[in-house]
Amino acid sequence: MEKIYNGKKKTKLGTGKRPAVVNVQTEERLKEVASIFEEKGWKYTIGLKPDKPEDITDLEILLDTPKTVIAEKKIGRNEPCPCGSGKKYKKCCGK
Repeated sequence: MEKIYNGKKKTKLGTGKRPAVVNVQTEERLKEVASIFEEKGWKYTIGLKPDKPEDITDLEILLDTPKTVIAEKKIGRNEPCPCGSGKKYKKCCGK
C-alpha cells in the first residue's frame, strides 16, 4: 500500500522555497509578467521559450486566490421563526 500523505506541509506558492514558474514566448511578455510579480512581491522564475505555448498557470493561481466565505448562521429548530409569526421555526417555515 502506497502512502499518500508524507506529513510535510506544502510551502506557499510565490515564496523563496517555492517560486512561481512561468514560460512566455516573447521578450515583451516577459517584461510584462515580471512587472506583475515584482509589484506583488512574489518570487518567480520566467522561461523565454518562443517555440512552446505560453504557460502562466502559477501566475493565474496567485492572482485568483479564493476569498474566505463566511457561512450565514443557521436557524435552530426551536428558535422563533424569522418570518415574524411568533411560532417556533420547526412548526412554521421549517417543515
